[in-house]
Amino acid sequence: MFSILYGIASALSWGAADFAGGLAAHRLGTYRTVFYDNMLGLLVLLVTVAFYPETIPEARSIILAGLAGMFGSISLLVLFYSMNCGQMSIAAPVSGLFAATLPVVVGVFTQELPAPIQFIGFGLALLAVWLISQGDTKHRFNIDRISKLRLPLLAGLGFGSYFIFMHYAIRGIESTIWPMIATYSTGTLMAFAFVLARRETFAVQRNAWGVVLVHVVFNIGGNLFYILALKSGRLDISAALSSLYPGVTVILAWLILKENISTTQWIGILAALIAINLFIV
Repeated sequence: MFSILYGIASALSWGAADFAGGLAAHRLGTYRTVFYDNMLGLLVLLVTVAFYPETIPEARSIILAGLAGMFGSISLLVLFYSMNCGQMSIAAPVSGLFAATLPVVVGVFTQELPAPIQFIGFGLALLAVWLISQGDTKHRFNIDRISKLRLPLLAGLGFGSYFIFMHYAIRGIESTIWPMIATYSTGTLMAFAFVLARRETFAVQRNAWGVVLVHVVFNIGGNLFYILALKSGRLDISAALSSLYPGVTVILAWLILKENISTTQWIGILAALIAINLFIV
């Protein structure tokens, strides 16, 4: 039950983070957005571990968490770039679909088989993300347009890799903050290198700080809740629930940016709610 609650909380946090991150990328650019997300997040985590000390895990866990951070940061760069170039309510769900698929497959083959009702939940969760990715007729996701969706697809594969590496990084350890510090450290270094390579300024417009800070807070929350979900449950269920974050992004885009939500997307959101209930059974 705790794993399911943490997975849902992770999806809610990451969905809000991606929405704020997409807005920040539009104002700051993709590379600076990801850099400040990682740098400010790292500072928050270092302050947190100073006040609430944890045992530093072994090198293996730090390395795996660092690799998770590398995949996560690259995926954020790709996702925010695709959001900046197209419609937010399409890019996020397509990435979520592929983010969910990898860890579900790995979890089924490396852990005990889930209950039959949970298998149905996996199918509904993947279907939910697929349906949410179906925008209006003009933006509908189909085979003819798959080449145009290669960036969200790549972002999703990267997020799926993050899910898997983080699962193995925290396995058998008590620490929660230190793996996140490793993740944010590699992310900061990578994003810093991207900004330098493109010779962009590190300046931030005053009107951009708000959405940047919102993105930082919710992204930390998403990572934290996902780790807690892994510690209390299965990889496949934790990843499948966390990958429902696009539903939150789509709803926020509908409420705030006035992007249209089709009937198919509403059905997808309903399927996500049913999938959550099947995981609980």
